[in-house]
Amino acid sequence: MILSIISGYLHGLWIDKGIKQGRGKVALISSIVVSIGVLLFFKYSDFFIENINSMFATGISPLNLALPIGISFYTFQILSYTVDVYRGEAKVQKNILNFATYVSLFPQLIAGPIVRYTTVEEELNQRTHSFENTAYGISRFTLGLGKKVLLANTLGEFVKIFANSKDKSLLFYWMAAIAFTLQIYFDFSGYSDMGIGLGRIFGFHFLENFNYPYISKSITEFWRRWHMSLGTWFRDYVYIPMGGNRVSGVKWIRNIIVVWFLTGFWHGAQWNFIIWGLYFAVFLVLEKYFLKPALDRLPAFVGHLYVIFTIIISFVIFNADSLGEVTKNLSGMFGLLEVPFSNAVTAYYLKSYGLTFIIAAIGATPLVASITKKLISNKKGQQMMNVLQPVVIVLLLLVITGYLVDGSFNPFLYFRF
Repeated sequence: MILSIISGYLHGLWIDKGIKQGRGKVALISSIVVSIGVLLFFKYSDFFIENINSMFATGISPLNLALPIGISFYTFQILSYTVDVYRGEAKVQKNILNFATYVSLFPQLIAGPIVRYTTVEEELNQRTHSFENTAYGISRFTLGLGKKVLLANTLGEFVKIFANSKDKSLLFYWMAAIAFTLQIYFDFSGYSDMGIGLGRIFGFHFLENFNYPYISKSITEFWRRWHMSLGTWFRDYVYIPMGGNRVSGVKWIRNIIVVWFLTGFWHGAQWNFIIWGLYFAVFLVLEKYFLKPALDRLPAFVGHLYVIFTIIISFVIFNADSLGEVTKNLSGMFGLLEVPFSNAVTAYYLKSYGLTFIIAAIGATPLVASITKKLISNKKGQQMMNVLQPVVIVLLLLVITGYLVDGSFNPFLYFRF
């Protein structure tokens, strides 16, 4: 990370100087090559070696490199800085400590959101600290921690139980797929909430990363609501420079395929991530030409069901350790394996985790936020919330602490990326 910081800082100065001399593009290309080169080396070397060995029957030994913590996130942050300096959208940062602070901001460094330099450019030099910001930050952090510990971890236990069970059923396969779909949302959005909350305590205003994606009526809408910092990064730094949607139909499809191949590959050095990204590319193309006009004419719940079904299948692909596991899990879900529809084991775990599923499903919608908003819309409700909110946050933190003391270590899912 230190070497990446030095590289990004020096490239920023070089780009700024190069622009004035008409040679800024060379410096920009150098920045991209160095940043992407480091990411490829540490994260994807063994993936390339494994596939070369498989294709050409060679015996190249894997490097077995340790993945530097947060490299996928801070690499994209450095690239957003150098590209924005080249475009004239950001001023070059001449203070290396300020630039290092931007790259290494600990609240969101490990797993996002991907914070752009332009978002915190002014706050690196001057921030406003207040009790209001601190109170908001503590509340937001605690809610995020609650999402992770109380919901994501509990759902993760269910997913592990399913993986280790030898008494599977069709219903059990679907329950596990739904559990992981909810787990990854609460795990990742919980981390984002914690990062945003910690940032606010220190005077930084990070942008939102999730906006209730599971209420979407199309996959296009889903990706405007899910991991928004990654989606907008690829849009602004890959999709639009390639021409976006202001090109011919064939080139637009090419742009979509490239962006979603990269989106999948960014998540990890495995084929299932690439297939996961291309899976969404297919649906985005289908929506533009066929599905979206049809969905717009149908009742809204049809679009919701279509999105939920499509997303559940996508996360079955995402969560697998191999393509064989993807095939097995999908076969189990669609009745292609010799397993019963349900059994005693499935019924037991449905009863044990049913309430968690219901709470998680409700929590993934804006229902609670809408009720809270209505309560504070009048003076009495506002006064009541002023008393209840700190009490609820303190009680929630005590419950979370109890779970953490009693539980085992559960890292965030996005740490692996």
